[in-house]
Amino acid sequence: MTQRDASALAARAAEAASAESALSGDEAADILFQLLLDVARRQHPQIASVLVGDSKVSDVTPELLSRVFQAHGIWFQLLAIAEQHSAMRERRQDERERGEAAVQGTFANLVATAAARGVEAAELRDQLASMRIRPVITAHPTEAKRVTVLEKHRRIYRLLVELEQPRWTARERAALIDQLRDEIELLWMTGELRLEKPSVDQEVAWGLHFFHETLFDGVPELLKKLDRALHQFYSGEHFQLTQFFQFGSWIGGDRDGNPFVTNDVTRRALAENALASLRHYEERLSVLLQRLSITERALPPPEAFREALARALAESGDGDQIAQRNPGEPYRQFLSCVLRKLKTTLARAERGRASGAAYYASADELIADLAIMEEALSESGSAGLARDLVRPARWAVELFRFRTLRLDLRENTTRLTQTVQALWRAKSGQEGEPPDADSPEWKAWIMAELAKPRQGASLGLSLPPDAQETLDLFKLACDRSEEFDREAFGSFILSMTRSVADVLAAYLLAKEAGMFRDAACVEACTLPITPLFETITDLRAAPAIMRELLAIPVVRRSVRAQGGIQEVMIGYSDSNKDGGFLSSNWELFKAQNRLTKIGNEAGIPIAFFHGRGGSVSRGGLPTAHAIAAQPAGSIRGRFRVTEQGEVVSFKYANRGTAAYQMEVLAAGVFEHALISEREEALTPRAEFDEAMEALSGAAHAAYAGLIGHPGLLAYFQAASPLEEISLLNIGSRPARRFGVRSLSDLRAIPWVFAWAQNRHVITGWYGVGSGIASFLDVRKERGAALLQRMFRESRLFRLIIAEVEKTMCLVDLSIAREYASLVPDASVRDEIFGLIEAEFALTRDMVRRVSEEHEIGERFPHYRARLDHRLPTINKINREQVELLRGFRASTNELAKEAYKSNLLLSINCIASGLGSTG
Repeated sequence: MTQRDASALAARAAEAASAESALSGDEAADILFQLLLDVARRQHPQIASVLVGDSKVSDVTPELLSRVFQAHGIWFQLLAIAEQHSAMRERRQDERERGEAAVQGTFANLVATAAARGVEAAELRDQLASMRIRPVITAHPTEAKRVTVLEKHRRIYRLLVELEQPRWTARERAALIDQLRDEIELLWMTGELRLEKPSVDQEVAWGLHFFHETLFDGVPELLKKLDRALHQFYSGEHFQLTQFFQFGSWIGGDRDGNPFVTNDVTRRALAENALASLRHYEERLSVLLQRLSITERALPPPEAFREALARALAESGDGDQIAQRNPGEPYRQFLSCVLRKLKTTLARAERGRASGAAYYASADELIADLAIMEEALSESGSAGLARDLVRPARWAVELFRFRTLRLDLRENTTRLTQTVQALWRAKSGQEGEPPDADSPEWKAWIMAELAKPRQGASLGLSLPPDAQETLDLFKLACDRSEEFDREAFGSFILSMTRSVADVLAAYLLAKEAGMFRDAACVEACTLPITPLFETITDLRAAPAIMRELLAIPVVRRSVRAQGGIQEVMIGYSDSNKDGGFLSSNWELFKAQNRLTKIGNEAGIPIAFFHGRGGSVSRGGLPTAHAIAAQPAGSIRGRFRVTEQGEVVSFKYANRGTAAYQMEVLAAGVFEHALISEREEALTPRAEFDEAMEALSGAAHAAYAGLIGHPGLLAYFQAASPLEEISLLNIGSRPARRFGVRSLSDLRAIPWVFAWAQNRHVITGWYGVGSGIASFLDVRKERGAALLQRMFRESRLFRLIIAEVEKTMCLVDLSIAREYASLVPDASVRDEIFGLIEAEFALTRDMVRRVSEEHEIGERFPHYRARLDHRLPTINKINREQVELLRGFRASTNELAKEAYKSNLLLSINCIASGLGSTG
């Protein structure tokens, strides 16, 4: 780019920044596009011609095709950054114009509304005391961007923020433009595809990246916002904030079908999680040490602090030198002692060796030291410094402790059952087969083992290697929680839970590992066991399973010892794959309602862990709307949700966006806890429930007819890049749980990913049209009036219809037909595609009838505008991908196949970037 070009862009940016509207999304996107064009012109002029539309994708040589895909992929990424920046700026503008209390999704709005409605401070205190919100970062393979790319995105976002400031001179603004160009050029030269599958250790580093960038500082700021809102609208009231917002993780602990997550990997993940928090505290307290240059003459400390300082100096072993280095500055002296102790703690964690110097045995000790300093400043008359400087540091340690996040462990029932069967053989001394896992005899044996006092000799039982590895996982959880942090682990997630015996098997392994801490090991398990119900069948069976489970004494004792709440995880992905979008949402809603009642009857409340993915098909709904549509009384301030793949980078890569996403989640949960059981919109209505049951049944039948079609697997494998997606190195985990090539064994992520790539996107709409049409065939105009009323008054139904509409905007049947041309069997191709084409037309008509709109998606102008920027390019890449798939599959020469493979994978990556999600 010439200096004149840079100056021209800088002038446009300056004009926008000086205007009242600042730098709009379109202006930011235009600047980024011009810079990308400049890089492309210098690197490959022909690609620049494709970017501006003067040439077609098909015009370039096969050698340049990869660069075309990369250029389009970069543009989609830059466009997303510009949109995030614009959304953040609009939120700030909204707050400036209307005030924070008028902005939906903020704590200020929620607390102001509560005060206006006459909600007593005592009720707020009660709700806050029971609030527990935990987003859980998972290593599901849906993030196609490498950490090095994410870091460049972060710098581009920050440069856009800087560019819109009006204070810069023309020279300084041109320099910022140059920096933007440099970052885009570096993106151009950075390989988008991973050459090898990431290791689990690399995935751990990927997850921790977001804490270093935004979350270590962002979560304490979230608490500060709530604290400010409470004191603003409930002046004179005292609120003690608990650390209700914490993060969890599955990275390094989720071994469900992932052979690369071993116990050694889990140990390393725990160590890295601990080190990340300790290094952050060292950095944060070093800055605090520099700032707190308070002399005792200016602010004499209380006597209690002087005594604490004397003890700290004596314990440090170097008290005289510390006092001489900071003479007359007691707070610096105290912080020097704290930092010295923290550095020793960090060194012990890094090297795994003990030393004679004083260290923090737990996060509680560091919290206590920071509380001493905070109280001393407040008592001395500097409450502002205590609140603004020390309290956020204390909150950070309370939030992240010596573990950054809580690591969940996950395994499936098949593996656990095999382990317990091996245990049966070892304990009984028999070579034969144990009772059938579904039999009453099997459950009775497990119950009897749980009731027996644990014998020390049982630790020496000889088990097969796989079984020993699973048992050792529980031993690791038993031993390492004390080594790292008492909250190092979250819970044990039991995938594919099908029976009470499945859950009891996890309790038995925990007992064998020493996780029952009473002398006889029969009273209570210290590790929470969370059953995961995933398929439609499992969701329907969940209430009966949980009713029986919560009546078992050892389970009741364990839950009460762990805090009195039984957690249940519900799966959005597999229930959708199993039953279709409408039926999945209805079955999840019903299961939550029934499980909530069962928990109430048992005197043990049930809290839900929502296994949501990034796409609509896997539960990735707008946060506030999704929470607001949950059954009344089903949250009660406790909300766990998975944050998977590209969702993590979308929500938490940038500081402003992360702050917004966390506040929307926390405020939504708080609001639901406060008002859901008083809201008319969530009051159960028999006629609505009856209608939903009928709609769900017919929709499920239509969906089951498609996925049960004998030719669907062959169609899906040929008419999508399903098998080729597994060649993308975007996750350590295999695409199938047990390696069998069947639809039932295929994980939900590649199922959704492949249907999105080929633009059928059946996972977000198929069956809905048949469900509505069947309902109207029976109830005629009276039924149409009921559905239209439900659309207006039922949050769940309206949310389902809204997300179906959005998904249908992504469908392009002309492109889908080109993918279908890859199916060699004409009869299979025509029959399956005919079913999809007919259902799409029916769904479009039925949704328009219910919503009383002329066009699908017309209620979402911003969403449609976003797609208008992307779909023309995505369509071109889709058509190229069809030809690449054809050539790749037909190639017998390995060199030719490898050439096709690179471009094919880049096309998959590019389409995923354009759509904004993979699975």
